[in-house]
Amino acid sequence: MSTRVIRALGALALAACSNLHAQAVSYVMLKEHRFIVELADNDETRTRGLMFRERMGKEHGMLFTFPAEMPLAFWMKNTLIPLDMLFFDKQQRLVSVQQNVPPCKADPCSTYPSAGPAMYVLELNAGQAAKLGVKPGDKLDIHR
Repeated sequence: MSTRVIRALGALALAACSNLHAQAVSYVMLKEHRFIVELADNDETRTRGLMFRERMGKEHGMLFTFPAEMPLAFWMKNTLIPLDMLFFDKQQRLVSVQQNVPPCKADPCSTYPSAGPAMYVLELNAGQAAKLGVKPGDKLDIHR
């Protein structure tokens, strides 16, 4: 086998292993605090979200992006860790927060809606929203 083929196979194997939670990584700034976020920007990644994760780093989260502003509601199906859900509008201003949302223990799972139309949802470890003291109108800066 040529060296080129072996390298290609090795690269494919590494790519397959790294795709266990394959989402683009970026960061956001909220209240002068930086969070490393995975991007959920298509139907597949938005549907999967943080399902089956047993933990998330202290300064980490997931940013869900949608093609337009709309009323949004999230659930915690197959999500194992409690979360804060922060809903932002098209201008990246905080619309509302669902704090300390528990994992879903029974079907059907409860839903957690935004208080108004939103285009972005930032999921953080439960307690982060209170720790930051976020309030409606706070600006989220997204760095891609």
